[in-house]
Amino acid sequence: MIGELVPGSVATEWRLDDSEPVTLFPEETALVAKSVEKRQQEFATVRLCARLALGRFGVPAAPLTPGPRGEPRWPTGIAGSMTHCEGYRAAAVARTTDVVSIGIDAEPAGPLPDGVLAVVSLPEERRHLAALDARAPGVSWEKLLFSAKESVFKTWYPLTGRELDFDEAVVEFTPDDEEGRAGTFGARLLVPGPTVGGVPHEHFSGRWLARGGLVITAIVLTR
Repeated sequence: MIGELVPGSVATEWRLDDSEPVTLFPEETALVAKSVEKRQQEFATVRLCARLALGRFGVPAAPLTPGPRGEPRWPTGIAGSMTHCEGYRAAAVARTTDVVSIGIDAEPAGPLPDGVLAVVSLPEERRHLAALDARAPGVSWEKLLFSAKESVFKTWYPLTGRELDFDEAVVEFTPDDEEGRAGTFGARLLVPGPTVGGVPHEHFSGRWLARGGLVITAIVLTR
C-alpha cells in the first residue's frame, strides 16, 4: 500500500506481520535486548523492509541504528523513513540525488484516545475534520490527522534537527474520490521551514489512503 503513495524514484517494502525470520546486526540487537518480544519483532521486521528496499539501489545490508530522536540513520546518499504499527510495517527509501527527505506513517484506523485530538490539532483543523467526517464518515479522520503530522515531523527532522510541535503545522486533506478513501494533503508550517539548496520549504505536500483497517500517509520532498 505504501508504494501507491510515493513516486517511482522511491523504493518501498512492507509486511503485515512478523512471521518472516530476521537476522539483526549485533548493534541492532543491543538496542532492543531489554524490550518485550512484540517490540523486538516489529523492530526486526521494519528493518527487514528497509534492507530489502535499500537493496533495490544496490545498497548492502548494514546496521540501521536510530539517531537522538529515534530517526533511522540511513547510509550515505540515502533518504528514507520507516513506520510500524499493529498490523503493518513499512519502509521507503530513495537516493538523495532525487529526494531531499521522506516521511511515512501508518496507524490503525479508529478514534484517537479521549483528549488526544485537542493536543495534536488546531481549532481550524478540528473544523476541517468535522466537515470531512460529514462528507465521508467511514474514514478515521482524527487518526489520519495524527498520521499526517507524524509524516510531517519525519520529513522535517532530518533537515533541521529540531523538534516540531503538533501546533506548528496546519494540515488540510483533499479526498480524491466520493468515498474519501484516498487523496492528498498539505501541511503549512507555522514556523520557518528548512532551507535546502537555497530553497526554503514552508509547505509539505503528501498523499494518504484509508484501507484494510489502516490509515497511511506519506510525504516525499523531491529535489
